[in-house]
Amino acid sequence: MRYELIIDWSKADESFVVEVPELPGCMADGATYEEAVANALIVIQE
Repeated sequence: MRYELIIDWSKADESFVVEVPELPGCMADGATYEEAVANALIVIQE
């Protein structure tokens, strides 16, 4: 299944934040863009 990922830079947290609109409350973050996406994929699987 495919999900939309919305990726933003959080200046306050100094990290990338990923939201998954199809899964309410599903969010992840990471120090790099790649790390944030990888963390989001882990959360999606759970």
